[in-house]
Amino acid sequence: MTVIIQIGAGTVSQTYDPRRTAVLLVDPYNDFLSEGGKIWPHLEPMAEAVGLLDHLRSVIASAREASVRVVFVPHRRWEAGDYETWDHPNPTQRTIMERHSFARGTWGGEFHGDFQPQPGDVVVQEHWAQSGFANTDLNFQLKQHGITHVVLVGLLANTCIESTGRYAMELGYHVTLVRDATAAFLPEMMHAAHELNGPTYAHAITTTDELTAAFEGAHA
Repeated sequence: MTVIIQIGAGTVSQTYDPRRTAVLLVDPYNDFLSEGGKIWPHLEPMAEAVGLLDHLRSVIASAREASVRVVFVPHRRWEAGDYETWDHPNPTQRTIMERHSFARGTWGGEFHGDFQPQPGDVVVQEHWAQSGFANTDLNFQLKQHGITHVVLVGLLANTCIESTGRYAMELGYHVTLVRDATAAFLPEMMHAAHELNGPTYAHAITTTDELTAAFEGAHA
């Protein structure tokens, strides 16, 4: 399947083979995506502005229809004692330690109801910081499934999406970002993720409509 997408000032043709492509769904937790979630109030303005939930639903449904593998890339679910004895937890980890984001065994630490693993999906080990690759089995799972192209969706655009995408590029994967299937806390963070930082490592920066059209073309 081929989709024409805009990268910087040039237009290029990107080809995605469903057998070699995976959608990486990063951190689809209730605390991030659901009313009543601990982080949702901070994320809601940007999520609503880009139509995040509907676009995530579209990407995942279209991927499954086209036999593109869906890979869940979850953050560490907080447990009592996490980070407390560490020499230097990062600012995000300190915040998690204080508010218990994604707590294991709680509703907030469960995947959003619309984003549940299905047969054929892969759920990789939880990442402790921002990269879905560091200290997890993500690279191993992708290699074992013959994946060469990764499409990143989920949260947050300027942290876990960016860190996972950069790491993927360093490991030799083709990386696609989807502008409206992610969100961040501020417009400036979205701008940095897609206009400033994304073009330094991503091979393609596209939209949900363009991506799903490509997936649907492959299925047809």
